[in-house]
Parts: sequence; C-alpha cells; structure tokens
Amino acid sequence: MNRKALLVGALVAVPLLAMLALGLGFDPRFVESPLVGAPAPSFRLMSLDGEVWDLEELRGTPVVLNFWSTWCPPCLEEHPLFMTAAQRYAGRVQFLGVVYQDDVEKIRTFSERWGAWGPALVDPDGEVAIAYGVFGPPETFFIDGGGQVVEKVIGAVRPDHLLAMLEGML
Repeated sequence: MNRKALLVGALVAVPLLAMLALGLGFDPRFVESPLVGAPAPSFRLMSLDGEVWDLEELRGTPVVLNFWSTWCPPCLEEHPLFMTAAQRYAGRVQFLGVVYQDDVEKIRTFSERWGAWGPALVDPDGEVAIAYGVFGPPETFFIDGGGQVVEKVIGAVRPDHLLAMLEGML
C-alpha cells in the first residue's frame, strides 16, 4: 500500500517539479509576441487634447507605445520613469500612452496632477488594444523608426531596460 501511494505521488510530483524548474528561467515581463519583428498595427487615435495621432505619420521616429490606466499600480510606478525618459529623449523618440479601460476624466485629472509624458490617446472601443494583443496594463511596445515592433514588455518597465531599448532604437 505504501509503495502504491509513493508511486502515485511520484507520478504527480515529478512532472510538476519539471515544469517548475523550466519556468524558473522565464521572465513573464518579456513575452513572446507574434508582433515582435512584425510591422506595428497602424492606428489613428484622438488624444485628450483633441489632436489626432496616426502611427504611420511617426515613421522615421522610434515610438514607445504604453497601454496604461489610473487604476493600475504598476502604471503609476512607471509613470515617473516615463516622465524622465520622455524629457531626455524629446525630439528623438515619441512616447504615446493609450488609455486602457479607464474613464477619460480620471486620466485628465491624473495628467493635470502628475504630468504627462506623452499624449494620452483614447481607444474608446479597445480596438487598438485588441490589435496589439493587450491583456491588461501596463504593456509597452517598442517600435523602431521603420515601424517594426522590436519588443513587448508586460508590467512596469525597468529603468535599465528602458534605457537599453531606447538607445538600441536610436
């Protein structure tokens, strides 16, 4: 009886331990996305200021496209990082924020209080988020000057990684 229980336990535990060991080397923030290496899905979205932003018109300039919300703690965590980077790379990299499932007035109030690192683009039907395969904020896409998605990061972007990506796209 003990041997049978031990055998059943081993049959359950060994595959689980193998899966755990394989997963330890995986960083969930860097997700393989079918968009990486492909042209970024185009869009035309209006900012809170009423200005229309067309991704195609930004060709030749690297773009950091961040999906964010005011109710998202990691989004609030990375906000100062994006503020600093947007100032440092002004004129060389375009930072765009797409509002993800949030109230426009909350975004407006947040931006007035904490500042904005780029235009807050309204995606009313979530079509752009769907085109980019966004599961939830924050998700950041690095798009090179040729319009190709270079990388997708899920969760707050680390400062060293943001700097490396920006320098690599310039």
